[in-house]
Amino acid sequence: MTSAELSALLVLATVSSFTPGPNTTLSTAMAANHGLRHALRFVCAVPVGWGILFALCATGLGGLVVAFPPLRLGIVALGTAYLFWLASRLWHSGSLQQADSQKLQVGFIQGVGLQFLNIKAWMLALAIVAGWVAGREDATTRTLVLLPIMVAYGFASNLTYALAGSLLRHWLVHGRRLLMFNRCMSLALIATALWILYSLRQSTP
Repeated sequence: MTSAELSALLVLATVSSFTPGPNTTLSTAMAANHGLRHALRFVCAVPVGWGILFALCATGLGGLVVAFPPLRLGIVALGTAYLFWLASRLWHSGSLQQADSQKLQVGFIQGVGLQFLNIKAWMLALAIVAGWVAGREDATTRTLVLLPIMVAYGFASNLTYALAGSLLRHWLVHGRRLLMFNRCMSLALIATALWILYSLRQSTP
């Protein structure tokens, strides 16, 4: 892999990992409501799930998502439904006591599984495979180089957002701040779900 290829990948990894999305929104919300320790399970689950997803795409399995529209539609439907459900849970949580009784129950296994319902994660994995792996003589070597890089970015971005959420935790306990914060996070999840649905519509012939 040339230095130019690696530089382009790092730019893509930075933009795709650190821009807000369902994973970073959930990391922030869980840390703000339940503390950093609670959020760390999800923070660690995201790169593990995405790493598995990327490895599957590198072996060619991801092509089925593109070649078989009903499968892609099913992933989008389940993923957006789950985001809307999480958004509804956040919308009604206005205090830390409520948050504790209505926890965002997204543990490690659920966090890993959520990556397979995230069409944005599928498209990123497929884009990297298409641009940096597919058709190359050293495809296996490239996969082994790219995988830890993308896993590291996934962990770093979600940890950054979780740290930001945890720093806000003590400030949010006063008045209606937590309610407003959770509703902003809820709207971010809804916006992400709508964007996914819009993108699917635009890409469907």
